[in-house]
Amino acid sequence: MVTEADVVVIGSGASGLAAALTAAEGGAKVIVFEKQRTPGGTSNFFEGMFAVESDMQRENYIEYTRDHAFKNIMEYSHWRANPRLVRAIVDESGGTIAWLRKQGVEFSGVTINMPHSPRTYHIVKGAGLSVIKTLVTKAKEKGVGLRLGAPVKRIIKEGNRVTAVLVEGDSGDERVNAKAVVIASGGYANNKEWVKKYTGFELGTNLIPVGNVDKFGEGIRMAWEAGAAEEGIGVLELHRAGPITTEIGGQIEWPTVQPDLWVNPRGERFCDESIAFCDTSVGNVNAKYKEGYTFSLFDDSIKQRLMEKGIDKWVNVRTPSGSKPLNFDKELEILFEKGNTDVCVADSVEELAGKMGVDAAVLRNTIEEYNRFCEKKHDDLFAKDPKYLWPLKGPRFYAVKAHTLFLGTMGGIKINHRTEVVDNKDNVIPGLYAVGFDAGGMYGDSYHVKVASGSSVGFAFNSGRIAGKNALKFISSLL
Repeated sequence: MVTEADVVVIGSGASGLAAALTAAEGGAKVIVFEKQRTPGGTSNFFEGMFAVESDMQRENYIEYTRDHAFKNIMEYSHWRANPRLVRAIVDESGGTIAWLRKQGVEFSGVTINMPHSPRTYHIVKGAGLSVIKTLVTKAKEKGVGLRLGAPVKRIIKEGNRVTAVLVEGDSGDERVNAKAVVIASGGYANNKEWVKKYTGFELGTNLIPVGNVDKFGEGIRMAWEAGAAEEGIGVLELHRAGPITTEIGGQIEWPTVQPDLWVNPRGERFCDESIAFCDTSVGNVNAKYKEGYTFSLFDDSIKQRLMEKGIDKWVNVRTPSGSKPLNFDKELEILFEKGNTDVCVADSVEELAGKMGVDAAVLRNTIEEYNRFCEKKHDDLFAKDPKYLWPLKGPRFYAVKAHTLFLGTMGGIKINHRTEVVDNKDNVIPGLYAVGFDAGGMYGDSYHVKVASGSSVGFAFNSGRIAGKNALKFISSLL
C-alpha cells in the first residue's frame, strides 16, 4: 500500500503539530503519524512557554528584547549552543504567541517562574492539554491527516534526498511518499540503554523520567540511519523533587524544594540552597550524586513557618510563593500508611541520621555548623542570602529524599537554523527536518531556564513552525 503526501510529520506533540499546521496553512498535504493512541505526549502537561517581544509583553511594558535573549542564552551555554539556531528561535518566538492566539489558544498572562529573571514565561489557560486539543482541531480543519497508533519505522532516501517513510500498520507496512519529513518524536527519555550510554545514568534507579511515556529515540535513530550527524545527545532537562509519590506535586513535596538545609547522601551540606529558584541549577547539583538523591532537612519550626507565612519557592504556576502547605501532615500520614520511606521523621538528629542511613556524627556536625551560620546571619561556607537562613533545633526533625528527575532529553539530531537535518560535514539532507526534543543545538550542556523561562516548550513550537515554513519552501523548489 502506498500513500502520497507533501509533508509527513513523525509525532503529534507541540513541535509536530506546529510543523503540520504551518505546512497545511501553506497549502501542503500533511499527514501526522503518532505511535500513541492519543495525541500530544508530554506536551499535554506544560504550563507556559518562552517568547520575546510578544504582543503580551508589549502590553505589559516588558522591555526584554530579542537581542537580550539571544545574548543571555548564548552566554548561559558558554557559546556551545548553535548561535544561528538560537537567533532563529528567539526571533520567531513573539510571532508564535500571536499565531497560537490566532488558532484559539488562550493565555492567562506573562511572568517569570523564578526571581531576578526576565519575564518570558507565557502561561496558557488549561495547560498543554487545551493547547493540543485546539491545534488538533485546527489541523484537521486544514485537512491534516492524523494517524494515531501508527509508528513510523524507517525514513526512505533515494539518492541523497528523503522521499518516503515506512509506517507500521495493522495489515502490514505502508509506504508513504513525501517531499519532506519532519521528525518530532520527542527524544529518548524511556530508553534505558541510550540513557546509560549517553548520560551515564541508570534509568529508574538514579534518574527518574517525569511525564514521558514510550519515548525510545526512534526519530533520532531513523535520522542517524539517513545520514544525520549527532548533536546534544546527552543533554537532559534535569530537576530535583521528592518524595516520589503517585502524584508529583502534592503538598508533601513543598518543603522539599524550599531553600532550607540540603545534605548529600553522606549527610554533608553541598550547595547554596537558594539555587532552589533555578530548576536547572538544582537538577545539575543533584545529578552529581550517582545515588540519585539528596535530602532536604527541616524541623517543626520551619514547618510551622511555612504553614503560617507560606512557601518561598514556587512549585509550579498553580502554586505561587506564599502558598501554605496546610495538608502536609495529612499527606505525610497517608505516605506512611502506604509504606513510603522517602520521608523520615525523628525526635533527635541521631535518630534522623539512622533513618536516613547516614553517619550520625556527620549529620550532627552539619546541622550544628548550619545553625551557627543562621545565628550570625552569615553563611561562611556557601554565602547563602541571610533571609533564607533558618536554624533546625527541633523538637522534631524531618528529612525528605529529593530524587534526580528529568523532564526530557534535549538533543540527538544535528540541524541548522532552518531546522534542516545536516550530516557530519554540515551538508543538508534535502527534505529532512528535526524539531523539539529530537533536535540538538539549542542548548550547551544545560537547559537555560534562568534566562529564558519556558524555553523547552518555546523551542518545540518555534522549531516546529520554522520547519513547516522551510518545508513549504523546499517543496516549492521541487516544482
